Amino acid sequence: MPVLLLGAAEIRRLAADLDVTPTKKLGQNFVVDANTVRKIVHAARVTASDRVVEIGPGLGSLTLAILETGASVVAVEIDHRLAERLPVTAAAHDVPADRLTVIDADALRVTELPGEPEVLVANLPYNVSVPVLLHFLESFPYLQRGVVMVQAEVGERLAAPPGSKVYGAPSVKAAWYGSWRLAGTVSRQVFWPVPNVDSVLVGFDRDAEPRGTEEHRLRTFRIVDAAFQQRRKMLRQALSGVLGGTAAEASARLEAAGVDPTLRGEQLTVDDYARIAGAS
Repeated sequence: MPVLLLGAAEIRRLAADLDVTPTKKLGQNFVVDANTVRKIVHAARVTASDRVVEIGPGLGSLTLAILETGASVVAVEIDHRLAERLPVTAAAHDVPADRLTVIDADALRVTELPGEPEVLVANLPYNVSVPVLLHFLESFPYLQRGVVMVQAEVGERLAAPPGSKVYGAPSVKAAWYGSWRLAGTVSRQVFWPVPNVDSVLVGFDRDAEPRGTEEHRLRTFRIVDAAFQQRRKMLRQALSGVLGGTAAEASARLEAAGVDPTLRGEQLTVDDYARIAGAS
């Protein structure tokens, strides 16, 4: 049964009732367009049988669109006022109380999620989108897929292939967990307040099997960070500090992993980095 979604007038009224003014500090830009939130939910392939986690639900516009499918939602909200009000808003839109759980917490500090949701859907704050995504993928292996709305520059980086100008450490770290794709664009005009950046939808599907152990992941990510901190240098130079201390030692370890020491970090896949970490 369709849920009456929030419109611009109701969102502003809710914000006024709570004395909430969207802040840049928390990256708050509320979506005020029903078609946009339904587009996000459709891109995430949410069904009635899904358990969904939403990060930063704000005033609830995307939350209600997810609940409209019949799915259950765990919403993680850092703003205490918004966290307290969200169940009230859901109830006012005839959503059964047992289908929404609100966690009043900083998403970067959350280490447990009730019900082990398998789908992530979120309008992520621009200032912390990559750290939050990586934290959730690392901490909750039962998350299998998702769609998030992020700043266009961030989304393009997450989905970038090796060799692309925007391919970087976030691209490789995200790829450790699975495949990423651009899933749509979002107009600035659907937000309140209107941001000064463009937004995109980015989708991911987790790989069926983990790429490696936690120790292997940490070692791989250290190598990735070193490669992109000096991305204009050849790998034998950029990785000398983490692969032995000299360019010659780094070259030997790279060759042992089947990687050309004269390549640059932006030319390597996540599998290349994983092999380097495994051979070092």
